[in-house]
Amino acid sequence: MQEIADGVYLETSYSGVILGAITMDQGLLMVDAPIYPEDSRSWRSSLMNFSSVGNRMLVSMDAHHDRSLGLRNMECRLIGHYSLIEVYQSRPVSVRAQILETGAEWEQLAGLSSFRWLAPEITFTESIALNWGEHPVVLEYHPGPAVGATWALATGSGVAFIADAVVADMPPFLHDADIDDWLETLSLLSSPAYNNYVLVSGRSGIITKKDVDNQMRFLEKVDSFLKRQLRRKTSLNEIEAMANKLMNGFPENDLYQKRLAYGLSQYFQRHYLAKNVNNNG
Repeated sequence: MQEIADGVYLETSYSGVILGAITMDQGLLMVDAPIYPEDSRSWRSSLMNFSSVGNRMLVSMDAHHDRSLGLRNMECRLIGHYSLIEVYQSRPVSVRAQILETGAEWEQLAGLSSFRWLAPEITFTESIALNWGEHPVVLEYHPGPAVGATWALATGSGVAFIADAVVADMPPFLHDADIDDWLETLSLLSSPAYNNYVLVSGRSGIITKKDVDNQMRFLEKVDSFLKRQLRRKTSLNEIEAMANKLMNGFPENDLYQKRLAYGLSQYFQRHYLAKNVNNNG
């Protein structure tokens, strides 16, 4: 565990996404959860050293499986965007009934079978503040990367947990994304309002404004690429096969290749083919 600011911690040793914890005078906010139950017990135990106050809450930063499989194991109240309720309640109990080719980390892990999904008890639409100390922790909805995409802003410490809004040195998940909304979110993140914040990616840890700019350029490249394929009437299978054209600059990794191929085909189908059919209809 690493303390990155006064009372703000990162944990990178568990399978799934990078975890966070924000300590306040009257409680503790945990950011995301490990996938495995034994990892959740270890994480909960380690956090006991940082807050003896009874208020403990967990924020689900979006609906991605890598950060939602272990929510119930954390045994505390869950807060998240209101859209997460419908997503979690509609998922099958068996995670292996889900698609296994999205390029997510959980798909590579052994020992995962049935889960009882946990929907948030406390929800918000645009933002909500936890006033458990001198400075509030603010949760904000910033659409684009995934369903229910949330930021957690530790205003007193100047730390912003931004989940999958930016991922460095790896392709982002595109299958549940909206690039137009995502680019607006990144434009806000690159503005002077966040110059004094430490930015924490849910998959890459501490990032820089250069990483934000790189994410914007990549999404613009994807948008341009898919629009060209629509004009050329490229098939979905061909879209997946062409993913290597966008892998330049990322490490050679079968998981990343799979993630990008699946994301491109799903995004192309939902945002370009469907709109084209509706417009022509």
